[in-house]
Amino acid sequence: MSKSFKNILIIKPSSLGDIVMALPALNALRHSFPDAKISWLIRPEFAPLLKNHPHLTNTILFDRKFLGKAWFHPRALHFLLSLICLLRRSRFDLVIDLQGLFRTASLAWLSACKKRFGMTNARELAHIFYTHKVPQNQDCIHVVDYYLKVTQAAGASDLPAQFVLPVDTADADSVNRMLTAHNTDVNNYAVFIPGSTHRPKCWPVERFAALADKVSSQFNLAIVATGTASEKSIAENLKNLANVPITNLAGLTNLSQLVALLKAAKLVVSNDTGPGHIAVALGLPLVMIFGPSNPIRLFPYRRPETMAAVDPFGRGLKLQSSDPAHAIEAITVDAVYQKVCEQIEQRPPQPDNV
Repeated sequence: MSKSFKNILIIKPSSLGDIVMALPALNALRHSFPDAKISWLIRPEFAPLLKNHPHLTNTILFDRKFLGKAWFHPRALHFLLSLICLLRRSRFDLVIDLQGLFRTASLAWLSACKKRFGMTNARELAHIFYTHKVPQNQDCIHVVDYYLKVTQAAGASDLPAQFVLPVDTADADSVNRMLTAHNTDVNNYAVFIPGSTHRPKCWPVERFAALADKVSSQFNLAIVATGTASEKSIAENLKNLANVPITNLAGLTNLSQLVALLKAAKLVVSNDTGPGHIAVALGLPLVMIFGPSNPIRLFPYRRPETMAAVDPFGRGLKLQSSDPAHAIEAITVDAVYQKVCEQIEQRPPQPDNV
């Protein structure tokens, strides 16, 4: 495969956790093609995650909900055609689609790039738009490894996974002011993430509350709950159920501020959701709780000791389990607390690259 790519497009518009897990692929491309222009097609709500990223040249916004109206909304059609024209004018010599859906693969094809890489198991017949299809095997069951395999098939070097996630100083200052206003010690707090877009992924909030009591008492950490605006009520319920003070910042931080909030945390306890994967990328002491979703694909990369799950490596390759033994309610407070103790005692150093 050519080593002379000069203009590369990564297509990975969503979701938050998947974008974070694609960061090592970006790192591999940048180190393999240091002089290349690298762009990333991403949804507007997730674009702040890549703001000022040292490995990126450009972000291209893909407003899926709005552009999906193109067949009946003239303005949306205009923006879709403008996006296609932009992709064609850019003259990419390599496009890598890590989303694997019809809409993203078709955009790769519409870019007119002659080398389009994607995953063999892409959904919605997306694979028909790729010139190069990369299979998944036992060596790349984890999403991070599969994304890296796609970049290697395109000519990138086989490099260790590295997450580069910049934190803006202004966002860190803003978070400190927010915490101070809530009488929270900015240097000594744990972040709990009790919500998720998918209900089966949500560990019972009363167990988060019981865990908060234990963590606060044992380790003298302030507890901060965070999440999206739609998850504010979950965080408020956690606050009401706990016997210790909980700072509810759900819906009060933008994405860049969320990264800054997590970066300074002494501990993060999270459901399998986007903010939790940000904590993984930041190298923080962490416990991630898994229910029916198969952890083998998504657990904190190369940190299996940080996940709380029933039989995480014995479920085969199915994406979801219907076995009641794997329901998230099967995870006890004591099991998560034990993981917390192990993480805080170890306190692994944070990587220098974030």
